[in-house]
Amino acid sequence: MQKLIKQILAVLVLAPLAFSAFAQPARYVDGTHYVTLPAAVRTADPAKIEVVEVFWYGCSHCFRFEPLIENWEASIPADVDFVRFPGMWNDLMKIHAQAYFTAEALGKVKELHAPMFEAINVQGNRLQNEQQLSALFTQHGVTAEEFSTAFNSFAVRTKVNQAEAKMREYQVRSTPNMIVNGKYLISTGEAVPTQQEMLQVVDYLVNLERSSS
Repeated sequence: MQKLIKQILAVLVLAPLAFSAFAQPARYVDGTHYVTLPAAVRTADPAKIEVVEVFWYGCSHCFRFEPLIENWEASIPADVDFVRFPGMWNDLMKIHAQAYFTAEALGKVKELHAPMFEAINVQGNRLQNEQQLSALFTQHGVTAEEFSTAFNSFAVRTKVNQAEAKMREYQVRSTPNMIVNGKYLISTGEAVPTQQEMLQVVDYLVNLERSSS
């Protein structure tokens, strides 16, 4: 009997809290803090919640975003799949996307991601052609021949073309942007004034996706 009374009291105590949490409005609002894409974009692994960072090596905001992204990535749950995605809407961005996919093909993203950012944003090297990129890659353990073969390979060019098509699906017009599970686009602006808050919106949407699965 005493056990039953304790259980009833526990329900009475917790019920108002549960109702209060349910009654609270969503912390972030569609159309204000993020935008739901008109059509969901296919993700790489449907078993996970995909978070995409759309970046450009020539973007100073993306350069400053990197430390925050790295800290965030270090603590993501096992059900979240983080993907870096090079944005492109002009020829220079396309070359930089080709460089990213070249580093990926060579298994050298970790070694070259930061140096490519630093070359452009700190050293003033625009990395605007194959020769300049080759010189950077050779500084980080890739031979000129290995770079040229990968950079001009069918596989890398195919990835660039696929990424360019996906850019249109994402409807991204600036960098950095974040995409959660191919459904939600987040960028900084009046409602999301800082990059740190952009990541908070990402976490909110990840939890939203998790609870709806």
